[in-house]
Amino acid sequence: MYRFLLTPRWWGINVFVLLAIPFCVFMGSWQLSRFESRVADHRDATEQAESDRTQAARPLAELLPVDKETSGDQVTATGRYGKQLLVPDRELDDRNGYYVLTLLRTEDGKALPVVRGWLPGDADPAEAPAPPAGEVTVTGSLQASETPGDNGVSAQGGLPAGQTAAISSASLVNLVPYDVYDAWVTLNRGDSGMKAVPATAAADTGLDLKAFQNLGYTGEWFVFAGFVVFMWFRLLRREVEFARDAELGLVPEEEQHATV
Repeated sequence: MYRFLLTPRWWGINVFVLLAIPFCVFMGSWQLSRFESRVADHRDATEQAESDRTQAARPLAELLPVDKETSGDQVTATGRYGKQLLVPDRELDDRNGYYVLTLLRTEDGKALPVVRGWLPGDADPAEAPAPPAGEVTVTGSLQASETPGDNGVSAQGGLPAGQTAAISSASLVNLVPYDVYDAWVTLNRGDSGMKAVPATAAADTGLDLKAFQNLGYTGEWFVFAGFVVFMWFRLLRREVEFARDAELGLVPEEEQHATV
């Protein structure tokens, strides 16, 4: 009854199944490992954020370039405030508002973007407090430049003068007449009565959409493996039933030859 398993057609089916199942299991396991890695990164980033709040601030030059290890570290820089910009459509405590971003001109001539705080409502230059005059020393959490269109950062264009959608050196260099550090700082305490903006985790260290995509792909690959097994048993049962019918003479001879 099971001699049909030795036919060329079933050899092809069996080889496909034997290759497809390990491949699906491998891909599902790989996607699961990617999700677990992101969970571990998220846990490490959370622990690092807790330790960053109590560590001593270090000079900016010691922490550049910004990476997963230095993102969120306490940094200190000295200079004079220059051009001020507003970053609209930023939420804090479930309320929409905007960041007040001021460029700090350091001794080497480059400017460090400093988020001095957050204000509710629509971005309004008249409501944003002016930066302190003279030389100042700022202390806050170091952050990597944002990428427009990623991590919820707006990529909108056509903003009014004095506004920027993303805190990015690539964007800011077109708005100010001096070089800009590829990093920014959010003050630990909001300036002039503004609310301080919490530091965010470094890119690819959180349980973001990509992490849950990995988890979803894990389920899909294992479902594919199960589907292959299901279809193999279904074809096998169908073939067995056909063979039984043929033995009982219930299948025309032409159909028997067509299935061989």
